Amino acid sequence: MRIATPVALVTAAALLPLTAPAAHAAGPLSPRAERVARQTLAPDDGWAAHEGGTTGGSAAKPADVHVVRDWAQLRAALSDPDSTPRIVAVDGTIHAAEGPDGQAPTCADYADPAYDKEAYLATYDPAHYTEAEITGPLEEARQRSARNQAESISVDIGSNTTLIGLGDDARIVGASITIRDADNVIVRNLAFESPRDCFPHWEPGEWNAEYDGLTVRNSTHVWVDHNEFSDGAHPDSANEEHWGYEYQVHDGLLDVVDGSDLVTLSYNVFADHDKTMLIGNTDRPDRDRGRLRVTLHHNRFDNILQRAPRVRYGQVHVYNNHYVVPAAPEGEKEYVYSWGVGVESMIYARNNRFDLGEGIEPAQVVRAWGGTAIDEANTLVNGVSRWHRVDLLAAHNAAHDPDLGSDVGWRPERSGRVDPAASVAAKVGAHAGTGRIL
Repeated sequence: MRIATPVALVTAAALLPLTAPAAHAAGPLSPRAERVARQTLAPDDGWAAHEGGTTGGSAAKPADVHVVRDWAQLRAALSDPDSTPRIVAVDGTIHAAEGPDGQAPTCADYADPAYDKEAYLATYDPAHYTEAEITGPLEEARQRSARNQAESISVDIGSNTTLIGLGDDARIVGASITIRDADNVIVRNLAFESPRDCFPHWEPGEWNAEYDGLTVRNSTHVWVDHNEFSDGAHPDSANEEHWGYEYQVHDGLLDVVDGSDLVTLSYNVFADHDKTMLIGNTDRPDRDRGRLRVTLHHNRFDNILQRAPRVRYGQVHVYNNHYVVPAAPEGEKEYVYSWGVGVESMIYARNNRFDLGEGIEPAQVVRAWGGTAIDEANTLVNGVSRWHRVDLLAAHNAAHDPDLGSDVGWRPERSGRVDPAASVAAKVGAHAGTGRIL
């Protein structure tokens, strides 16, 4: 989705679209699109600039530059098993698993013949099903159905790849995209509508969904820039309720997990979602300790209820981000927190801005999840009549026990310009999201 911004703040150059020749299903980019698609991360732009930097597919030969317009073309362009540099440019909207007729499968198309949702809900209702674990033919059929969907909507991105959208309307809808076991990947200028899990699984006390819009898994040197992430046509407000709990069909928008490292997330928009971003998804240190080094800057988090981000282990630099946290309409889920201080997490936060809706207190912004410290300063939070600096760590400690400390044991070595917090809303509003790569 596009966040509305004052027209005066957006330069004409920023709105110039990337274009591909309309007559080609796959072929060369326009000269300007080629230049942008071959851009590399600046040498001072956060963690992904360390240890050799991030260049993606900038060295791709002409034969390895692909313009794709449907699911089959996207999968084919990303599927080569080697590490040959490649550029994959998305033209228009691609729906996950869409067929030659342009139609994408429904949940009914993925369902195993033995799966019946209503029978499943009746059989395993905790009101009468007392086993600790759900087992039996209907659960096995749900698992087969889930595998059908996963195989249909999933695609991996390998090393030395740039995935980029053309123009201001490039979208990938309902796909589970994973940067997996890769090094040196760039993803830019795409709107991701997160996938809807047709077959969420029950864990005592909640329904859990699979699939993120984008996952960085066991990968290094990744730059995710000028994208938009949301639930699109399937917001959480439309979810059903079963067994007294929300039937959750969404997982995260963008997660960085499983030993990933050296990642920069810049000028993205994350909107209208609950559990948005994990940096580290387990409290076990065997793969994550010493890794999960991530930079987030100039992103907009709009109506995000929690995990923006929730961090375990990583040295995470969070600066110049704009958080818009409206009060929840009656009957809808309420804001939980933004910065999750998880096990051995080391968040260094500077010059961020929060717009908190009525009834939302600064003490809610930070939430402790087993961590012990966060280094936070120069945060602007809305006041009654003016913007003012708020010590979010002090606000947390005044309202919660035990206290969090402020010493995270490190300071960022590389970052681009750190803007004054007072200018963050204007700069992020003018430049974050799709269609704005200069």
